[in-house]
Amino acid sequence: MFHRKRSVATSWAWLIILLIFPVLGFILYGFIGRGLSQENLFAINNQKHIGLNKVNKMIPRIPKDTGPTDTSKEAKILIDYFNFKYDSPLSKNNKISFYTDGEEKFKALFNDINQAKETINVEYYSFMNDDLGNKFLNLLIKKAREGVKIRLIYDPWGSPGASKAWFKPLTDLGGEVAAFITSQNMIKKYRMNYHLHRKIVVVDGRISWTGGFNVGDQYVSKSKKFGYWRDTHLRIVGSASLLLQERFVMDWNASVTNKNETISFNEKLFPKIEENKLTEDDVATQIVSDGPDTSTPYLRNGMIRMMMMARKTLWIQTPYLVPDDPMIATWVIAARSGVDVRIMIPSMPDHPFIYRATQWYANYLLHEGIKIYVYNNGFIHAKTVMVDERFSAVGSMNQDFRSYSLNFETDAVFYDKNITRELNQIFEKDLTNCTELTLDITNNWSRYLRFKQAFSRLLSPIL
Repeated sequence: MFHRKRSVATSWAWLIILLIFPVLGFILYGFIGRGLSQENLFAINNQKHIGLNKVNKMIPRIPKDTGPTDTSKEAKILIDYFNFKYDSPLSKNNKISFYTDGEEKFKALFNDINQAKETINVEYYSFMNDDLGNKFLNLLIKKAREGVKIRLIYDPWGSPGASKAWFKPLTDLGGEVAAFITSQNMIKKYRMNYHLHRKIVVVDGRISWTGGFNVGDQYVSKSKKFGYWRDTHLRIVGSASLLLQERFVMDWNASVTNKNETISFNEKLFPKIEENKLTEDDVATQIVSDGPDTSTPYLRNGMIRMMMMARKTLWIQTPYLVPDDPMIATWVIAARSGVDVRIMIPSMPDHPFIYRATQWYANYLLHEGIKIYVYNNGFIHAKTVMVDERFSAVGSMNQDFRSYSLNFETDAVFYDKNITRELNQIFEKDLTNCTELTLDITNNWSRYLRFKQAFSRLLSPIL
């Protein structure tokens, strides 16, 4: 534990667990606390961008005169940061549509899948064996019978009921299914703390989906526990789909155990995107991915850089509010500089310890002048960031330690006034179903609740 490079806060959190629960703590550390295995690190970091050079050539060059809603010139420093490894280029020729309701999202997604001609690539943290999961799987089986090439990556930890036997009707028809690399080999390489948290679907290399929804009945509001499930997902038509395809291919090639199943570049996966004249519907977009295979919290740092550009408003939605010190400092600095900082969180727990920690941080941030809103109409799972009416991000990254440093995440970052205005309008609509947290409310919390919050906060670096 001392040998591994990690934050001091994380080391102390593990020391608390090991001292209070010596035997249980040792077992937990064995499965949760260790870093990624060297074999997994090698497999992930050794993947090459098979299509990125050609994708870069296919992505239309940024014109000197941008469109009326394009704010990419204002954010060149942020764009350069996200692309410092040259794997997150700014893309043009993108049409973006948002979905905040599960039924509507999956209806539109299934329609796109039904129209597929060549390839369908699917990647989810949760792909559950329930009504929605079986509907999704049966649709993929149908498309496989039609000759469409199907590939699917899932995280077994987040996919109850998913198994080789369940996927067998698809694989018997030539479809391919892989568990994400960090969920393989339970004893030697398995790490319960490192998960595929991305949500990606790419159809024929032209249409793609990413955001917060997983595949399961609760995501279409069929759970008595959560009620209505409020999330944010997006559909992309355009060149950013090629970048999500590239992300899928790298995750696939790292995860397959039979190297004959690795993917090589082909034009079915990376079709040429025709360069169109710039219009108001053309959204400048970066696809940014991150994970524990890197030593720096790349995506988190980029979000901090974007948030520091706020002049008027900084609005955030997150189901888990367990931020680290640099993120807290960013929000407090913005608030004390006159920026309207608002954070929206759920009114009910998804994970008990995380929710108590969320309440602790909500109370702390409230005292620092940040407005906290509690969503009451079911469970809010959206992961969005909006800076003024200029920049925004939607994806899989929560505002917590896990997303910053433990999970494999993907976000779409937009440099467009119209898109950010639309997300701000969605936020304002959600406010009608919220209660603003006040000092009167937090001062009336019981001592026992405060104890649970404080204890959970001590464990926040490893939750």
